[in-house]
Amino acid sequence: MNLNIGLEGSSITRPPFFDGNNYSFWKTRMTIFLQSLDYQLWHIIVNGPRMPTRTIEGVVSPKPENEYNDNDFRMLQLNSKAKHVLFCAVGPNEFNRISSCDSAKEMWDLLEITYEGTNQVKESKISMLVHEFLHLMNCKLLMKNCMMSVRMCV
Repeated sequence: MNLNIGLEGSSITRPPFFDGNNYSFWKTRMTIFLQSLDYQLWHIIVNGPRMPTRTIEGVVSPKPENEYNDNDFRMLQLNSKAKHVLFCAVGPNEFNRISSCDSAKEMWDLLEITYEGTNQVKESKISMLVHEFLHLMNCKLLMKNCMMSVRMCV
């Protein structure tokens, strides 16, 4: 008897593990897990990190690190924390796929595109499924008509 069945992901302190299978299930669980840790983590994954900037005479430019304030460091730390959580939640193959990403948003988007496809791919899949459904409905109607014809002949 395997006593470990169902134990994976049962901890509220450990992220759900993704091994390359059942991405949509993992994505939903991971979304809630990240939001429950710190909603700003999820915000950074969706929108990307906010790099510290400064405005001098109306010109916005990156802020030098020696001018960072506590909020700047917190935002940068949140991106690192989000990256860490994602790294802890994936197996070696996915780790290798996302390890060169600079932000948690890039990591999340890369996993999403890898396992769900781009929006164009998703739309194509939906279109194909609708076409297949209509074809099956047409086949069902033809079979029904055929059965009625057979009954009339008998």
